Amino acid sequence: MKKRRSFRVPLLTAVLSVAGLAFLPTANAQQCLTNNQTGNHDGYYYSFWKDSGNVTFCLHSGGRYTSQWSNINNWVGGKGWNPGGRRTVTYSGSFNPNGNSYLTLYGWTTNPLVEYYIVDSWGSWRPPGGSGFMGTVTSDGGTYDVYRTQRVNAPCIIGDSCTFYQYWSVRQQKRVGGTITTGNHFDAWASYGMNLGQHNYMVMATEGYQSSGSSDITVGGSGSSSSSSSSSSSSSSSGGGGSKTIVVRARGSTGGEQISLRVNNQTVQNWTLGTNMQSYTATTNLSGGITVHFTNDNGSRDVQVDYIQVNGQTRQSEQQSYNTGLYANGQCGGGAYSEWMHCNGAIGYGNTP
Repeated sequence: MKKRRSFRVPLLTAVLSVAGLAFLPTANAQQCLTNNQTGNHDGYYYSFWKDSGNVTFCLHSGGRYTSQWSNINNWVGGKGWNPGGRRTVTYSGSFNPNGNSYLTLYGWTTNPLVEYYIVDSWGSWRPPGGSGFMGTVTSDGGTYDVYRTQRVNAPCIIGDSCTFYQYWSVRQQKRVGGTITTGNHFDAWASYGMNLGQHNYMVMATEGYQSSGSSDITVGGSGSSSSSSSSSSSSSSSGGGGSKTIVVRARGSTGGEQISLRVNNQTVQNWTLGTNMQSYTATTNLSGGITVHFTNDNGSRDVQVDYIQVNGQTRQSEQQSYNTGLYANGQCGGGAYSEWMHCNGAIGYGNTP
């Protein structure tokens, strides 16, 4: 089956043109869109985009939308929230793809910039194609495979040329309708060192690429949208509560390098490094994903993190798959499984105990 590296690019380009789009008024009556638009409709945020082909995308009352497409190159549309966050999302309806398409809860965060997907069903191609497998998460009656992939110099919600990670939870058995507890996925991702940032929009989307089909989806949910990756970092993430002692064993190449220890994207301690390997100790009651960030790269400055210890448990840097500071394959963030950060970035060490 053909693997599509270009599948995401037109969608992201569409996001960038939001400022010039027309917005529909809130209304209960059906409204069918013919031009690319985003906005609010009857209590929900919506987005619709296509590049070429025939798509009928209609907004109905509440969280319902319908779609029908044929001879399409690429299109996406859905209803949800802006901002997204930790929600118990419910949805129901029908999804009938003929070719390459999928049904997904889709969203973005910034700082770090992440594009994420919780995929419940798909057509002839199962995203993201098998690369970047990290593990699994069990939630809402099913098991999802977790993947991390990366886009380089691609359009995103903050610019035309961005390098960012994509986080995926893809259900092992397809379904159309049910509950998606987003916090379960967010916390599982954090346990693999895949941390989120400030939430942008999140929609229950239908997407099609060089295919045809139809969908009729109604979305709803409970819980508060959050501008951060966790509504209550110390109690909502998958790590336990209580005090944790974290030791970071690190050094700089020139001296003066600055690092930041963070748990669930919240700063625990900042340190300035010397050139000799030293142990830096901090305690915290926060729970969630643990990251060590290099924050002042300049010229020949580099950071080597030998390992961290969490309540006496050692986690070696060269065993971690999340490293956005390593310069490899001609770019920052181009590799992993290393003690080194040559660029501003972070190493992820999984979740708190």
